[in-house]
Amino acid sequence: MRVLVLGAGVVGVTAAWYLAQDGHEVSVVDRNEGAALETSFANGGQIAASYAEPWANPEAPAKVVKWLGKDDAPLLFRLRLDPVQWRWGLQFLLECLPSRTRRNTIQCLNLALYSRDCLKELRARTGIEYDHLERGILSFYTDAKEFEHGVAAASLMREFGCDRDVKSADECVDIEPALATCRKLLAGGIFTASDESGDAQRFTRELARMAESRGVVFRWNMTVESLAADGDSVTGVACVNGQHRKELMKADAYVMALGSYSPFLLKPLRVPCLIYPAKGYSATIAIADHRGAPTVSLTDLAWKLVFTRLGDRLRVAGTAEMSGYNRDLNPVRCEALARRTFALFPDAGDRDSAQFWTGLRPATPSNVPLLGRTRYANLFLDTGHGTLGWTMACGSARALADLIVGRKPEVDFAFTGRG
Repeated sequence: MRVLVLGAGVVGVTAAWYLAQDGHEVSVVDRNEGAALETSFANGGQIAASYAEPWANPEAPAKVVKWLGKDDAPLLFRLRLDPVQWRWGLQFLLECLPSRTRRNTIQCLNLALYSRDCLKELRARTGIEYDHLERGILSFYTDAKEFEHGVAAASLMREFGCDRDVKSADECVDIEPALATCRKLLAGGIFTASDESGDAQRFTRELARMAESRGVVFRWNMTVESLAADGDSVTGVACVNGQHRKELMKADAYVMALGSYSPFLLKPLRVPCLIYPAKGYSATIAIADHRGAPTVSLTDLAWKLVFTRLGDRLRVAGTAEMSGYNRDLNPVRCEALARRTFALFPDAGDRDSAQFWTGLRPATPSNVPLLGRTRYANLFLDTGHGTLGWTMACGSARALADLIVGRKPEVDFAFTGRG
């Protein structure tokens, strides 16, 4: 079967890999000149099955109101005259109901655990290298009340197979000695030894190289303009190439993996896709001879930041700004990343070396990605992974490959359409 994958981020490239492994003739189109140059470029680096709780939870509405108008807030809504943003926000509030939060947590956890296993299998089979570390992820709390909520959430996660272990402040320092510099701030932590970390961009580019050597065709500098459909099937994808010439690309099946831009292509086809961009920030800091950078991947729950060692670099990432499709760097939010990093870890690296980046993470109100079939028999969704695209990419791709050929996926997940 000829399959056309739209998008060459970590989600699109992993989809192409697993589809090619199934024997399909796979092509990938992307508007950039190479893989992983947008949202997958400089993310937090965590493969974090342990952090599958959705943003939408009973405590979220009060926090959002408190953070309104604060440029350095962990989750910032910049209200706009945008009906999609308002619709997304209202659905987000609905997903904050306890019953929905529990359901969404289980959905995300199932897919994340499955995906982590798929990544390990892929790594063992191919030997792919991407600065990966298997030292677990430690989420630490600086607020005692938040820590209590975290302990309760950890109990739910353990029920469904996630090894989230509650740790005292001193035990957190034992796991990651770099936390000694901020020991007096710690209320406790949750540690998941089975979680991992690694460079998503390096992984994606290396996997694309390996996929290409196995026959996958990558068409770079190809901007997708629209999808054509007839009856219950998509008949082609209209693109503009690097020479500004229009091309109509045809295949037997199509995979939508364009992240935050997926709704623009799906709306004319009347395919539901409530995704809104959550603008995230990161800083990449050279460690050099500094000795205070953590080696265990950390999550700072108070500031919604992650700290991940990637070779000789420290990646600091997080925050979410719901403000449309603008990708300009906000200096206030950049400075907030650096300020928090060096407040916690004064000798983490060379502050002047920090390289800042921002990307648009494709968020659904529930945080549950859109994965599976659509009203068109040959159009499939693999999008809406929010902050967990790196975590869920391999599992989503493998499940999608199963769905396309009619196999039952091995993961318990609420697939879209008839999946």
